Amino acid sequence: MPSIRTLVALATFTSLVPPALAQSQPMPLPMPAAIPEPQDRAFPGTMTVSVDATDTLHHVMSIHETVPVPKEVQQKGEMVLLYPMWIPGDHSPTGVIEQLASLHVQSNGRTLDWKRDTVNVAAFHIPVSASTPTLDLHFQLLTPISPGQGRVVMTPSIVNVQWDQVSLYPAGYFTRGITVQPSVRIPHGWQIGSALRAGVYGDETHFNATTFNTLVDSPIFAGRYFRKFDLTGPDHVPVSLDVVADEPDSLDATPSQIAAHQNLVRQATTLFASHHYDHYDFLLALTDELGSIGLEHHQSSENSAAPGYFTEWDKTFPERDLLAHEYTHSWNGKYRRPADLWAPNFNTPQRGSMLWVYEGQTQYWGNVLAARTGLVTKDQGFEALAYMAASYDNQTGRQWRPLEDTTNDPVIAQRAPLSWRDWQRSEDYYVEGQLVWLDADALIRKLSNDHKSLDDFAKAFFGTNSGSFVVSPYQFDDVVATLNSVQPYDWAKFLHDRLDTIQPHAPLNGLTNGGYKLVYTSKPTAFIKASEAARHTTDLSFSLGLTVNATGHVGREHWMSPAFKAGLVPGVTIVAVNDMSFTPQRLLHAVTDAQKDPKQDIRLIVKSGDHVTTVSIPYHDGLRYPHLERIAGTPDRLSEIYSARQ
Repeated sequence: MPSIRTLVALATFTSLVPPALAQSQPMPLPMPAAIPEPQDRAFPGTMTVSVDATDTLHHVMSIHETVPVPKEVQQKGEMVLLYPMWIPGDHSPTGVIEQLASLHVQSNGRTLDWKRDTVNVAAFHIPVSASTPTLDLHFQLLTPISPGQGRVVMTPSIVNVQWDQVSLYPAGYFTRGITVQPSVRIPHGWQIGSALRAGVYGDETHFNATTFNTLVDSPIFAGRYFRKFDLTGPDHVPVSLDVVADEPDSLDATPSQIAAHQNLVRQATTLFASHHYDHYDFLLALTDELGSIGLEHHQSSENSAAPGYFTEWDKTFPERDLLAHEYTHSWNGKYRRPADLWAPNFNTPQRGSMLWVYEGQTQYWGNVLAARTGLVTKDQGFEALAYMAASYDNQTGRQWRPLEDTTNDPVIAQRAPLSWRDWQRSEDYYVEGQLVWLDADALIRKLSNDHKSLDDFAKAFFGTNSGSFVVSPYQFDDVVATLNSVQPYDWAKFLHDRLDTIQPHAPLNGLTNGGYKLVYTSKPTAFIKASEAARHTTDLSFSLGLTVNATGHVGREHWMSPAFKAGLVPGVTIVAVNDMSFTPQRLLHAVTDAQKDPKQDIRLIVKSGDHVTTVSIPYHDGLRYPHLERIAGTPDRLSEIYSARQ
């Protein structure tokens, strides 16, 4: 029911409306002019996009763009420019249209009044005529100053230019047919990493002309502190690791660390028996200030890691599969792409029905390649796999929601925080997809008496047309047909059973066919310890069913876990444990003490805002952490999967 204040305000407003007007019916608003549909034809002329990214103090990028106006558009009297919204790799409309500001349009020195489309707010209608051969656009990108406003892309030491955020493009054309000449200005003395190429690099760099598709697919990391490492493999196709950092000491990589990254290039090109780039740049930011990212591109990838990625090598291994994951996307996602994730431009909605291949198999290869290359040890890879398998095997949301439906989550939730992630499920096609492909790999090996594997699928499916950049779309039947060409089996049923039906447990047959089983002990793995240290949390996911930080703030919590049943919710703060002020160590001791005495519950005092409550958790099974354990007398296929290829 509306409040009295609201009713009074409404009454006051109504009393001021003339009776005739109050009784009249609202007139329907006119629909905006139609936005031209994209056509596969060349855009006449060349656009220019010039970005000034020097104002790191205010976190503002200033853009000057010129767009030729085709004669046929002049005759129509209106040109429509689009701000990119559907960014490849995000799988949802994540364009930061809200950050665009101060848009001014001119032609021949005359100001033109633009009008935003009232239905598609990323479209701008601009009046044109024979006297407006070119549009001059000036606008700003007001990038986030703090993480609460979005992903930070400008810091005192690093700038991340993503071209989709700093450009508009003409409607009515496939973006692969639009030619653009880009340039960027960065702070004095900084250096640039990008898949874009230029004759001369400097404070102002003019890159070679390219298509708008390639431009959007070729972001920039520029930094005060920068190093470039050569990773070129035996095929002699140039590959580099372009590193920027908050502090210069973070760039101190050892030769053996760089050798592991060089091995990544060798192992990936061996696996896929091809490449689909003429050069490749790993862009890596070692930072606490730039917003975190892991985003694939055809000839590069955007990656971020902790400042100690190199200098604290023994602590950062849980995140070292990131580069392997994003590199795999050059083959899986950029070259081979699900048909419903291909689009003619950056404002056509995409669908993600086969993200369990695009992301799921990439997640699988990222974990495997990290171990094959020495970025992590085999044991570290196994520990990561054990944690992921246990997390998804214990996930309650699988009781009502099939895996396939989670491919809609990029559009449904757009990675916003969820109240009960465990029950709702969210983008599970990544890690559960990884488990599906491990299942397939181990089964192929078993059925073929270890003569065939998923490596053969990778070569057959992703290794076609080596050197080609042209996207090769695929559908479900193409995946099934290639699996059958490697090892005959009812792969359609295999996949449908794991994707489309409710399954009470995660697909763990890949572990058992690989010679291992998932077990729980009271000792955390090195992977869990390192992850806890990096996140400053204590992980009790498989005992009480929650994670908690050093101050007692409860983070992730499992639906129907002991903590849930006792009345805890994410976001509360544990103030005391068994009549003592909270510390993580006291909470761990409380869990082990309760296991020794079945009559002793775990007593917590919990604070939420101004509310303080006492909670008793009747849990007596002790600390539980997932591990992989060998099944005696079975082939150790998992070790073979994780072994380097010659």
